[in-house]
Amino acid sequence: MKSLRMMLLGVPLMISGCSTLSSVQWSSALPWNWFGSSITVTNQGVGGLNATTPMREPAINQGLNGQYTLRSGMKTEQGKVVPYFEALKDRQVMLVINGQNGTVSQIDVLDPEIKTDKGVKIGTPFTDLYDKAFGSCERTAVADPSGVICKVPGSSHISLVFSGEWSGPETLIPPDETLKKWTVSKIVWQQ
Repeated sequence: MKSLRMMLLGVPLMISGCSTLSSVQWSSALPWNWFGSSITVTNQGVGGLNATTPMREPAINQGLNGQYTLRSGMKTEQGKVVPYFEALKDRQVMLVINGQNGTVSQIDVLDPEIKTDKGVKIGTPFTDLYDKAFGSCERTAVADPSGVICKVPGSSHISLVFSGEWSGPETLIPPDETLKKWTVSKIVWQQ
């Protein structure tokens, strides 16, 4: 019994001092993290990320519960340099976190496991949410020219990008009959 107590006291010291294991996130080994905590998109942000989150890797990682591999970069938008992080799972980009003035400004969610607080996720049909595009939707920007972006009713920060097949001009919103066959391809949270 005495040796068991000593072992329980000594194991954390041995692990924390082992340099090959220093990059392991030991908080994920806790029983309440075994099944992962779900990340949700709300008006306030995505998971633990919001407009006050610093654009630094430790803060982004913590806000996403350490569930993704992060890689950082810089891009140009409208003549300005914008820092960003990509959150990857199985080498696929699941979120893109953009920054402005040192904090998170926009998050593009591509992970099919992340839902909004209303249950909307990647693949949700247009008809589950809207009767028509007029008054709610517009063509997306140059970064996603084939999609239609729609504001979520009652939210000033969440938008949904819908994609699907249409052979009409990219500058026009497809007719409602066409949009009925489209689904959510991206959830966007913006400051």
